[in-house]
Amino acid sequence: MTRGVWFGISIALFFVAWEAVCRLLAVPPFILPPPSAVVLALWELRGALLGLHLWATLKEVLLGLSVSIVFGVLLAFAMKMSRVVERLVYPYIVISQTIPIIALSPVFILWFGYDLSGKIAVTILFTFFPIVVNMYDGLRSTDKEMLQLLKTMGATRWQMFTKLQLPSSLPHFFSGLKVAATYSVAGATIGEWLGASEGLGYFGRRASGNFQAPALFASVLLLSVLGMLLFWLVGRIERRLSPHTKTKHPISR
Repeated sequence: MTRGVWFGISIALFFVAWEAVCRLLAVPPFILPPPSAVVLALWELRGALLGLHLWATLKEVLLGLSVSIVFGVLLAFAMKMSRVVERLVYPYIVISQTIPIIALSPVFILWFGYDLSGKIAVTILFTFFPIVVNMYDGLRSTDKEMLQLLKTMGATRWQMFTKLQLPSSLPHFFSGLKVAATYSVAGATIGEWLGASEGLGYFGRRASGNFQAPALFASVLLLSVLGMLLFWLVGRIERRLSPHTKTKHPISR
């Protein structure tokens, strides 16, 4: 509660200072609109922004993030279980991040097209790496002594995974998921910039081309709120799933 109050105070002071600078220095609205103009634009364009473009971007974000979670966890588990898979795949996962992601985005659009699948592919490009790497590190950080204990007790590989490795890897997994959740918004937006007919990224690019700065800032504001909500949601899920790993060892259940 205290953290939320301080955040509310700081964000209010930020918007007040922003409004004051724009008013006192007479900054042209097409360069930096005051927050009041942004809120007014958001209200006037609420039908298009909230009724169409927000849902289009949210769909791309959720689908891309879901695919990254499924395949990221499966690949991390495969690398942990097989040294051959780890040696073959892990270097390419790292290499994929040495190339600027925004430079690869047009390639994905070229391969998957300008429809929904292209936006999802770009979102996966942004979100896959933090999920698979953090999940893999979480699986590797499992207590070796506990693994040996389970082996001596006759546990199968699947039992060791579900009872020990998976629960102990959750903190790492959620750390990567928090990063991926915020990156997913950027991925969907860039996919929409490259070619789309709907979405907040498409709306913002069109507003920028028409020098409609308040409308552009309204779309950016919604994208920022969407990213914060996704981060908050992941944190809520983490708090729901992690208490049993802190208060009770998974092997004792």
